[in-house]
Amino acid sequence: MFKMGKRFFLFIAVNILILATLSITMRLLGVGNYFSARGIDYNSLMMFCLVWGMGGAFISLALSRVMAKWMMGVQVIDPNSPENDAGRELVSTVYRLARAANLSAMPEVGWYDSSEVNAFATGPTKSRALVAVSSGLLQKMDREEIEGVLAHEISHIANGDMVTMTLIQGIINAFVMFLARVIAFFIANRGRDEESSSAPSYLVIFLLEMVLSVLGMLVVSAFSRRREYRADEGGAQLAGRTSMIKALEALQSTVAYADLTHKEALATLKISGKPSGFFALFATHPPLEERIAKLKSAV
Repeated sequence: MFKMGKRFFLFIAVNILILATLSITMRLLGVGNYFSARGIDYNSLMMFCLVWGMGGAFISLALSRVMAKWMMGVQVIDPNSPENDAGRELVSTVYRLARAANLSAMPEVGWYDSSEVNAFATGPTKSRALVAVSSGLLQKMDREEIEGVLAHEISHIANGDMVTMTLIQGIINAFVMFLARVIAFFIANRGRDEESSSAPSYLVIFLLEMVLSVLGMLVVSAFSRRREYRADEGGAQLAGRTSMIKALEALQSTVAYADLTHKEALATLKISGKPSGFFALFATHPPLEERIAKLKSAV
């Protein structure tokens, strides 16, 4: 309960920080009202949408490493004095994979206390990244499987996936905001005299943003699935194809166990099961069966 409260508080605090930062930026840029009696000021509207759409995404990226530590309770392992053999081996494996991936700076390595089988990489740049694993993953996977998981995460860093996905999300955000306001403006002024116009309702803009955001999620999810396939292939090159396949098969077993026992879905590299039908289009990760088959077919 305390952890949930802490995460909620941090989520609200970060969003307030983002809103305040972007509001100040808008004032400095002098971007005011983009609706007037003469119509839409497209330059002001475009600037408004770019600042809010791209700005929010990149501020979140800049804070991603710090937020992961705070919200997930990640404990960073000191590479100079790991407190135990498990920590020493985890750091050693990450560093070896990072050097094989030609990273110029070693990522921070950490773990967090959770029964879920999960690992993630985050950070604003390749040189300021964090790789973290759950205690559940360390307990349920063997050395070779863990190496495959870590290789996948290092591959994400080497491919610059955090920045790429943030850029895509920012562009989608900007387009959603822009199109929602343009469409709402024409709806509000349908049948009106060309020489006078009125600003659309905020409710109409909000509803249009909701609908367009769903469509935008389809694009973001499709890009994310492609990046996952690429990270799998990169992980296979770093740790060996066998290790990468074993890691995915171990994750597949974990998901199958969660579904069989009707327990709360376990987060396995942000996977909670196999979506079906229309919902598969919103999945950020391809089905594990397809990922395993793709790696095996490349042998």
